[in-house]
Formats: sequence, structure tokens, C-alpha cells
Amino acid sequence: MSSSPLEVDDLTIAYHRKPVLWDIDFAAVPQSLTAILGPNGAGKSTFIKASLNLLPRASGRIRFFGGTYEASRQRVGYVPQRETVDWDFPVDALDVVCMGLYGQIGWIRRVTRDHRLKAMQALEQVGMADFAHRQIRQLSGGQQQRVFLARALVQKADLYFMDEPFAGVDAATEQAIIETLRTLRRQGCTILVVHHDLQTVPAYFDHVLLLNTRVVAAGPTPETFTTENLRKTYGGRLTLLDEATQALVNREQPGPRPEKRSR
Repeated sequence: MSSSPLEVDDLTIAYHRKPVLWDIDFAAVPQSLTAILGPNGAGKSTFIKASLNLLPRASGRIRFFGGTYEASRQRVGYVPQRETVDWDFPVDALDVVCMGLYGQIGWIRRVTRDHRLKAMQALEQVGMADFAHRQIRQLSGGQQQRVFLARALVQKADLYFMDEPFAGVDAATEQAIIETLRTLRRQGCTILVVHHDLQTVPAYFDHVLLLNTRVVAAGPTPETFTTENLRKTYGGRLTLLDEATQALVNREQPGPRPEKRSR
């Protein structure tokens, strides 16, 4: 029986015969917080959507807890990119979180008081209880992101996919999100996060998956998030990496610098 919440073997995705992901092999480490990193167009969001059967695969096999996604659907949570959501839909924050319970409720049965109580508890967990009855279009970007995080939390999943949860949020929301993710990890969950801010990777994540159409490297952050692997992943786009690579250089070359001699 598989010990990994997610196993990907020989995954290839192509748009109009052009490969977006090519021959991807990856196994998520149980109870880990993994950053999915890579330049724009590297296939990070495609990797998540293909895993969740939201995109057709040219080839490959994906296993969840040793079985199919359909068999494990209730054990998997997903927070999409905020830009892909129709925020004009006429529902309030509490309604959105209750949608995360539809796998338990069913699409025909009504939402009960107990379901709403669970949704309120999830909103409290992300600091949004006071906005439960606010229309989602009236919320700020950071508040909307917290609501979608609460929707995922109420599922009580074992494996979470999060596509750029920190994009466009303020510092307080970012800290609230990462603390929530750390709590989930302590509770035994596995979380995969598409992430862009390389500066925060060592502090936020214990594992990384470096993608650029293919897997460049995957493993524990201290061993995998290196200057060499970043250069392989991002190629010539090193202007994005100046501060991050300098921090890594300093980390990889510890020890005091020689003192300047006085003249």
C-alpha cells in the first residue's frame, strides 16, 4: 500500500501538441508543507489541475493515498487562484464556506444549522467570523482569500492543493495563512502550495518541488532550495533571484568574513 498522499508517474500535459509538463515524477512526503516553484509558464498550476482531473492528461498515472482521485475526493482540498473565481456570484462568506461541505451534505440536501456552525468555526479559524454575512464581492482580496481557505479547512481534508494563496494579500493575511498551514501540518495534513516569493521559502516550507516543464529538483528545503537548482529552474531570469540567490550564497558559505587590515 502506498505511503504517499500523492504519487505522480510519467505525467505529460500538452496544449495544442506543445508540452506544458513533460514526464513528471513526484511523490509528496506525508505531513509536509511543500512549495511548488518555477517561472511563469513552468506548469505549476497545470500540475495541480491535472492532479485533480481538471485537465486532460497526454500520459501518466496519478494516485491519491494509493488509489484514484474519485475514491479519495473527500480527503482532498483545493484552493484555486483568486483570479479564477467569479466574485460577483450573489453569496456571502458563510455560504462560500458551506460549499466546502457539499461532499458531505450532497447537492440536493439542505444545509443544516450544524453545517453552518462548522462553517463559522472555519471562518473563526482564519479571522473572518465578523464577515460571515458580508457579500464576497464586498470583501478585500486578502479577505476573499481567507474565505476560500476556510472553505478548504471545513472539508477536514488530509491533502491540500493551494494555488498562489499568498498572491495579492497583505502581510497580516499572509501570516494568518501560513500559521493555518502550519497547524494543518501539525495535525497530520500534507499541503502543496504554488508559491512565488523565493525570500520566504526557507521560513515557510520544509519541502520544495522545482518545476520548469520538467522536474528540476524535489526534496527537503535545506538540500534542494540551492543557488544551483534555482539557476537551473529559472534560467536566464536571474533578475528575479538577486536577493534570494544572495541569501542562499550567504547561507551556503557560513563563517566570519576576514577582517580588513588597517593601514
